[in-house]
Amino acid sequence: MAGTADTFDLGRFSGQCSHTGSVIAAGDAFIAALVEGTDESGRPVLRRADFSHDAWESGARPDRLMCFWRSTAPQAGERRPMLVDDETLMEMVQRDESHTDERRRAFRWILALVLLRRKMLRLDGIAQDNGAETWSFLRRGAVEGEAPLRIVNPKIRDEEVSELSEQLGAILRADA
Repeated sequence: MAGTADTFDLGRFSGQCSHTGSVIAAGDAFIAALVEGTDESGRPVLRRADFSHDAWESGARPDRLMCFWRSTAPQAGERRPMLVDDETLMEMVQRDESHTDERRRAFRWILALVLLRRKMLRLDGIAQDNGAETWSFLRRGAVEGEAPLRIVNPKIRDEEVSELSEQLGAILRADA
C-alpha cells in the first residue's frame, strides 16, 4: 500500500450535500461515502463526502467511491457513539470481496482486523495461496460448514495497520 497513515484525510460530517450543496439538517438521513483521490502532491488519499438521502436515491455517486454508509445528521453538540455499527462494517468487508485494487484490499484487511478485535470475526486459519498469505475468518456464531471469509494479507507494515485502524475508528465515530 502506497503512503503512510498520514495520507488519509477523511474529515468529519460536513452538514452539506456534496452533490447539491444543500444543507443536511440535524435529524436528516444522509449517506457518508469514502472516496479515493489524490492530494496536491499527487499522493493517494481517502476523503469523506456526505450526500443527502434524496441526492443519493436519485443516483448521485462520487467518482472512485470506495464505500458508504447511511446515517442521521447529529444534533448540534450531540455526542454519538458510532456512525457505522459492526454489521455495517461486516457488510463492507463482504461487499469488497471481489476487488483486486491494492488500496481496496488494504482497506478490507483493516476492516477485518477491526472486526477481529471486536470479536465479530474469529481467525479460522492462515494459508499460502499462489504466493499470497490468505487469512480465513468466520463470523461470530458461524454454523458448522459455513464458508469462511478469505482475505489476502496486503503486507502493510504493522505500524501502518495500527495507525490506519485508529484513524478508521475515529472516522466511524460520530462528530461532536
